[in-house]
Amino acid sequence: MGLREDILSHPVSELDLREVLILSPEDTVQSAVRLMRLKRLGCVMVVDEKGIPLGKFTEHRLLVLLVEDSQALLRPLKDVMVTEWASVKLDDPIAKVLDAMQNHGMRFVIVVDDDGKAIHLTGQRGLMEYIADHFPRQVKVHMIDDAKLYMDQREGA
Repeated sequence: MGLREDILSHPVSELDLREVLILSPEDTVQSAVRLMRLKRLGCVMVVDEKGIPLGKFTEHRLLVLLVEDSQALLRPLKDVMVTEWASVKLDDPIAKVLDAMQNHGMRFVIVVDDDGKAIHLTGQRGLMEYIADHFPRQVKVHMIDDAKLYMDQREGA
């Protein structure tokens, strides 16, 4: 099977899923930034008391906020979170992650359980790791071809 067939038939559960960072709507932007830095991840989910996503807060959103408001770090997430996000379930085909990212223009896709509770995070990194792990020969061949292109070109005068 090839990449196309694999992403259409293999489930999201085969991706290298990341821990979803969860905060409440009352937590501040500053607490979100601290958590994202600590966990080296660019996204936190804002959830209700049952773990159901209400919104997300990303590094990109932080940059926009800091330009608009120098006191943004003190604001609660409920006032600044993005209320549009993409979600998939563990048994959805991997292609659904790709579609969600393309259709919503997002780097991160939330993985939810059957009750809609946030359980994992995936996105660009998960897809790239999947491709590198499942198709290493093709990735390596392209890297060699690119390197050969430069090696075959003349240097200097």
